[in-house]
Amino acid sequence: MANEESFAEAQRRSDAMWKSLGEDGGAHTLLSGDRPTGRLHLGHYFGTVRERVRLQEMGVNTNILIADYQVITDRDTTAHITEYAYDMILDYLAVGIDPERATIFCHSAVPALNQLMLPFLSLVSESELLRNPTVKAEQEASGHALTGLLLTYPVHQACDILFCKADCVPVGKDQLPHIELTRNIARRFNERYGKVFPMPVGLLSDTPLLPGLDGRKMSKSYGNSIAISMTAEETAKLIRKSKTDSERTITFDPENRPGVSALITTASVMTGRDPEEIADSIGDAGAGALKRYVTEVVDDYMAPIRERRAAFAAQPALVREILHEGNRRANEVADETLAQVREAMGMVY
Repeated sequence: MANEESFAEAQRRSDAMWKSLGEDGGAHTLLSGDRPTGRLHLGHYFGTVRERVRLQEMGVNTNILIADYQVITDRDTTAHITEYAYDMILDYLAVGIDPERATIFCHSAVPALNQLMLPFLSLVSESELLRNPTVKAEQEASGHALTGLLLTYPVHQACDILFCKADCVPVGKDQLPHIELTRNIARRFNERYGKVFPMPVGLLSDTPLLPGLDGRKMSKSYGNSIAISMTAEETAKLIRKSKTDSERTITFDPENRPGVSALITTASVMTGRDPEEIADSIGDAGAGALKRYVTEVVDDYMAPIRERRAAFAAQPALVREILHEGNRRANEVADETLAQVREAMGMVY
């Protein structure tokens, strides 16, 4: 019951924030981001990336983090990290993030952000860190030892959110414990040293979770995801190879027909059509017809995104300059916030 009550409260806060954003987006600050561990896929896009574009268009002060330091929470290498980071920027630009209105930056390029870890770690207990469900899930998924960085990365995420005084963060339901910990850190700092930080709110959306093409969670490691950067040919091949079943009549049944239902969900999210309606329209035409329909839907949706991405990819110097400028702006903000933290703590010498 306690979890139900806490989710209900998180939903109430989210609804109130969406209302406030609609009234005056410019009064709010957003932080969102991704780890550069591979190519962004449609799960990322429909989960949070599209929301960032929507919020940017509402006038919200938008900050987008390439969380390069968080790559080493559960990995022993940073191979390809530069490639993945620039690939990610191309995806952001292609889907509509405007570097004139949004700050795109990297962890490792903003020292003052990371320095907030020291005072913030003093505001959380060992038990709070150990019971974070996402940390446990990521450790189990990676098979990696529980490093100090993995254990404390929810605190690092609090640094990400609070360095720019973000008050709204697009999240899924499973990420709400991170927002709650960040709120605790902000409240405890303000009570102990004086008010510096806002109380951030997790922004929940009504977009359904987009499964991978096999019905499992969409994941780069499963090979079941359509990357934003894929060509039409690569996408068609992936959809064509996706596993369905031997039953000819198409029905929407996620539990018993995960592959078929995942394809239907992909088409539903992209067209706004009801999944049952899509299934009925395919009917006895079989999985081949469904795959052709999904390929057509994805191609129609992704065509303008692919066109913009190709245009930016042809200008690598511009993409590097966008990141350099984003890092510069993020450093200005982080330095100011750290100065306020040091002053509040009486550590100005």
